[in-house]
Amino acid sequence: MQKLTPEGQNIVNDLSNRYNLNSDAIIYMIGAVNNGGGSMAQFNCPELGGGGQWMRGGMTMVGDMFNYGLKNTVDNLCNDISNALASTIIFPLAPKGTTQSNQWWPVELGNPFSSGAQNSTRYAIFPNRLAVDINGKVTVYDTLDNNISGISQQQGGNDSLTFSSQYGTILVSTLPIVIGANQSNNNSQNNFVAPIQNNFIEPIIEPLAQPVLNSSANNSTNTVSNESSKSIITLIEQLSTLYTAGVLTQEEFNTKKAELLARL
Repeated sequence: MQKLTPEGQNIVNDLSNRYNLNSDAIIYMIGAVNNGGGSMAQFNCPELGGGGQWMRGGMTMVGDMFNYGLKNTVDNLCNDISNALASTIIFPLAPKGTTQSNQWWPVELGNPFSSGAQNSTRYAIFPNRLAVDINGKVTVYDTLDNNISGISQQQGGNDSLTFSSQYGTILVSTLPIVIGANQSNNNSQNNFVAPIQNNFIEPIIEPLAQPVLNSSANNSTNTVSNESSKSIITLIEQLSTLYTAGVLTQEEFNTKKAELLARL
């Protein structure tokens, strides 16, 4: 069971009596609201109808969606917990930089300009850095030149964790890892989210044009060699992958594809 301060234990006892819930359920909900920064919570508590979510001043959702009495209970309970968290130290303070702390990211990163939590995942955004905590495992990413405006997660694990930037929606797992167990395996993806026109497509396409020009200059056949044709087809496949990932717009994809097809 989560350790509590004496004041925190009093709050748990009071809420347990007022809402007729056992203390384990109250402690669980305190943790859920705490992980949501005191303004939101995602939970799965059998005594409160299973899975649900709460947002202060917003919509409350419970497993039994038409049980308005249960929604009321969850909303009132979470509001009381939020108020208690703002005025009382319920859990013993953990050292900064540890996963038990509200400031769980490495201390050298300083203060984030945005942070949040969803399910078992927490994130904090810093200048040029993104820290992600999944089930107590912290990874720090280099955000390159992305201006991150939001983090979302569709299912468990960092493979489905995405962020929004000026380049569209991008998988967090494509960013270079600065701190984390998989740092050595991530370097090959460093240029994935770099600006397309200057850093990715042009250096690959332009050298391929040279063999075609030389072929014409030598009065050889006007047909591109099999090797060049395969290379161009490979480039079209790469363009399709970038378009699917949201890195290229429809217009950019169509333009580059037309240029490549013209060389066949």
